[in-house]
Amino acid sequence: MLTDKIGFIGAGNMAGAIIEGIISQKVTKPENLGVIDISAEKCAHFKERGVNVFNTYEAIADFCNIIFLAVKPQNYEEVLKSLVGLTNGKIIVSIAAGISTGYIKSRLGEDSNVVRAMPNTPLLIGCGATALCHVAPVTDEQFLKIKQIFEAGGGVDVLPEDKMNAVISVNSSSPAYVYLFAKALINGAVKQGIDAQTATGLIVKTLEGSAEMIKSSGNTPDELIKMVSSPGGTTLKALDALYEHDFENAVIDAMERCTKRAEELGK
Repeated sequence: MLTDKIGFIGAGNMAGAIIEGIISQKVTKPENLGVIDISAEKCAHFKERGVNVFNTYEAIADFCNIIFLAVKPQNYEEVLKSLVGLTNGKIIVSIAAGISTGYIKSRLGEDSNVVRAMPNTPLLIGCGATALCHVAPVTDEQFLKIKQIFEAGGGVDVLPEDKMNAVISVNSSSPAYVYLFAKALINGAVKQGIDAQTATGLIVKTLEGSAEMIKSSGNTPDELIKMVSSPGGTTLKALDALYEHDFENAVIDAMERCTKRAEELGK
């Protein structure tokens, strides 16, 4: 169990997911956590969970030695200005799209300990996928603490910083693609006379099973597609429609647009 004091500037969905993971997995005690947010409702919720609530950046920075910046990219400039002189020796964790460690260091000091993270919303249920990058002068010990925090909510992979914009399209935004695919399957089932509740249950189990097959079967996606596709059968007919609509390239295009937007937001 960590003894560090961990503060969150911003208490939105992602911060909430990380905090819930920390509490449920007993990474540290709730009294070692702190939040600051403009939403009184969110602050009240975390106070009920035993988390400290602060009203000023000075107060939360004084409380903690690990600070999560959980605000939108467009709010970073304002927040970083307010933190100047308050973060010496602390670990700063950024979870915003496009915000580089260099940008944060340029505001808080080049010797700042900054870890850049790109998590996703399944952290809310302990099934998250987070990408982290390790940048000097963060020590191995400091980095492992941050890794431990994110592992409480799922899996963690370490990438170089020059891949952190691209990885958004792979793990952070991609749940939305999966939900859209699931929505289409549900609507298609309803159109054919299957009730939505039954369709949802079948599709959820199918997605879970398909993911497990990719994970544990040892087969590539192409090989798994072939296993489902009997010559002259129903699956090939369905795949023909997806190929005609350029499904695979549509997904790749979506990912490239996602990365481009991260670069536009980048600082």
